Amino acid sequence: MMAQLGARVWVVPGGHIPFGGSGPEPEFTGFEQLCVLNTGDSEAELALFFYYADTEPVGPYPLVVGARRIRHVRVNDLIDPEAVRLDRPYGCVLRSPVPVVVQFLRQDTRIPGTVALTGTMAHPAD
Repeated sequence: MMAQLGARVWVVPGGHIPFGGSGPEPEFTGFEQLCVLNTGDSEAELALFFYYADTEPVGPYPLVVGARRIRHVRVNDLIDPEAVRLDRPYGCVLRSPVPVVVQFLRQDTRIPGTVALTGTMAHPAD
């Protein structure tokens, strides 16, 4: 049995889904992604909340990550309770009843002939 790793609250303050690409879809579609690792013995029922500069926060966006599993979620694909806004700065807070580890990834394809891929750890807040 492996110990649970991570935190219950994670923050991504610098989100901004790139809009527009320089090549064919889907491989040249810009996106942002949350990578969630759950090392525990219980599934993680996550709630995501998105914050914008000029509106009230939106959420929760429910997600489940199975026990001892990883899940990659494209922020672009989150549509309920509303689609995450493209080409607008946002911040995201992820809450989980069990500790998880969260990584943030961005693919930007707006410059012709390039694919810029950036990854960073989200900030654990608890």
